[in-house]
Amino acid sequence: MNAPAELAKVIASQPGATLGYKDFSLGSFGFRRDEYFAHITWKTRDGRPMSHTMDAGSYLRALMRDVAWGFFYGWVNFDDVFGTINHYDSVDLYAGSFNGTMKDAGIDLLENFPTAQIRATFEAMLDDWTNESFDPFAAPQETGSPYGRKSGNNTAKITRARELAKRCVGLKGDLDLRSDARGAPVNRAFADVPQAQPELHPEPGFENEVHAFNLFGFLSRSQVTWNPSFTSVVKHSYMCPTTEEHILPIIHGNDRVEWFFQMTDEIHWDCGDKNTGRPMARVIMKAGDMAAMPAYCRHQGFSPKRSMLLVWENGSPSLVYEIQKGESPEIPVEF
Repeated sequence: MNAPAELAKVIASQPGATLGYKDFSLGSFGFRRDEYFAHITWKTRDGRPMSHTMDAGSYLRALMRDVAWGFFYGWVNFDDVFGTINHYDSVDLYAGSFNGTMKDAGIDLLENFPTAQIRATFEAMLDDWTNESFDPFAAPQETGSPYGRKSGNNTAKITRARELAKRCVGLKGDLDLRSDARGAPVNRAFADVPQAQPELHPEPGFENEVHAFNLFGFLSRSQVTWNPSFTSVVKHSYMCPTTEEHILPIIHGNDRVEWFFQMTDEIHWDCGDKNTGRPMARVIMKAGDMAAMPAYCRHQGFSPKRSMLLVWENGSPSLVYEIQKGESPEIPVEF
């Protein structure tokens, strides 16, 4: 079912005469970029004008994930001021609402929008503000500069489809294995990862039921960072491995428990209170480590070199509401 046309309407200016970028507005929020920065404006509940500034590259990397993930599970904090909350048929857009200092000062704002409306605006902004030399999905060493005046676009890179298996990667009729022919060469950081696939010898009649594939080989060919794919799905149990390098461009606020298994190298995580940002923990995960992020926390990862991380998600559409009602726990396990 298509969204009503008015929900997909994007409010934008003509390209600027000097820099070439469009300005955008959504509800009470305004968005403008220059050669180095993205500027977000809003008015407080008593009418005071407010503004927030982010590095243009950091903003575009965060915007890329919010768009590609469909606003993800729960909070997508672009930084400690600005972000979104996914309610799955609508999305909150906020500035300062989950920053304890700004909240206390009464200079925060939160507005709710139908998902189709905010998606259309964010997609248009991402396309207009991303120049041809910059790929916001790539590691910094693998792309050009996000800065400067408007120069072309990179629509092909920012509209990559997420790779989501229905049952398991490599099964007949499901998501294909990555290969050179698919435009997925082995990444520079994983040149030593074996590419051989396991041998399978299923009994006749079970060829589409018994399956295995080389997960490390699959991940070694990832062309993006901090973008989980579905490699196996069992009901609402999603295995979402990904490759990570540099900084997770968003601070993810959980609306459910999220499990991490560090498969190679290491990631350092800063964890804080979801509602206020108050620091809670510093977690350093090395190969073989497993951790869980509770539903009451926010987290941001730092990967000193390209690493492989397996994320397990419980994708149940009712889970977030069960947690809100106290019917499901915010923590992964009690000892």
